[in-house]
Amino acid sequence: MRAAVHTAANQPMRIEELADPRPKAGEVAIDVRSCGACHTDLHVLKGELPFPTPTVLGHEVAGVIAEVGPGVTELAVGDPVVTSFIMPCGQCAQCARGNEEICQRFFEFNRGKGRLYDDETRLFRPDGEPVWMYSMGGLAERCVTPATSVYRVPEGVELADVASVGCSTMTAYGALRHAADLHVGDTVAVVAAGGVGSALIQLASVFGASMIIAVDISDEKLAGAEELGATHLVNSAEVDAPAAIRELTGGRGVDVAFEALGAVPTFNVARDSVVEGGQVVVVGIAARGTTGEFDLATIARRKLQIKGSYGAKPRRDMPVLLDLVARGLLRPQDAISRRYPFDQVQEAYDALKRGEIIGRAVVDIG
Repeated sequence: MRAAVHTAANQPMRIEELADPRPKAGEVAIDVRSCGACHTDLHVLKGELPFPTPTVLGHEVAGVIAEVGPGVTELAVGDPVVTSFIMPCGQCAQCARGNEEICQRFFEFNRGKGRLYDDETRLFRPDGEPVWMYSMGGLAERCVTPATSVYRVPEGVELADVASVGCSTMTAYGALRHAADLHVGDTVAVVAAGGVGSALIQLASVFGASMIIAVDISDEKLAGAEELGATHLVNSAEVDAPAAIRELTGGRGVDVAFEALGAVPTFNVARDSVVEGGQVVVVGIAARGTTGEFDLATIARRKLQIKGSYGAKPRRDMPVLLDLVARGLLRPQDAISRRYPFDQVQEAYDALKRGEIIGRAVVDIG
């Protein structure tokens, strides 16, 4: 098969021929149709998140089951599916507690070493050299992943529309449902209207937020946010964003502010935009070593809540999200602004690096 292989920080990925990966017990192989271009991949490409090389990135996969491993009974060859970027083992202490989004084995084996849960990769160059996997390694014609991260796409839903459900949408849902536990009528600010921010805006509307304030430095991205459901727009390059948010909310601030980029300036906006007793939910993945500041006395006096959110609980939440898509209440396809053929995969990430992507870019592979 062909795969986009990352070999060194700040070097372009190159498409190589790798051996077709085969699933082991509890796993499936997927013929990839499309894969979303995520900012977390970009952190790895830039060397901001340490990860072994050579590796295949890509963790927003839509495709068709090509092969099932021993013990897999709930999926069959030919099923149209999407994957969750978190691949819960279902066995560790965190999974047992219902905290699949922080599965210990996922972080130890995959995020730590680029391997699946037998401590081995499924990807190899023709000479047998191992190639590591970021999640399932979806920037390839075929990938292998535990069946716990694979979900059948409902009838009537276009496979080409739903790759991003597995990361940006799932990340947004986890932040809204589990970290913030957003209630109908709450006011929210979404700071950074990129891929995850776009999903936060869409889902905040589904959740019944009364005011959804999108904050970004790009008027083009803000226009896209408005189309997805933002009720108010703030360009933080032109105005004092926290002051503007307080003015929009009658001087009080929002109930929940979501930081959706992983950067100090956006964290500062979110931190300074919430009402007393409000929640600041950090969703964006920052480069390793990035630090935000806050005044401890202010946190205590204003009873602020600062929370982190890594994603949703895949086995509980992915079926919910796909049902919302099937019923037309959630339209991830509306956030897709660019599609790239597989041969132009590096161009997709170059455009993401330049800040040109509105919503989400998708790489069409199969």
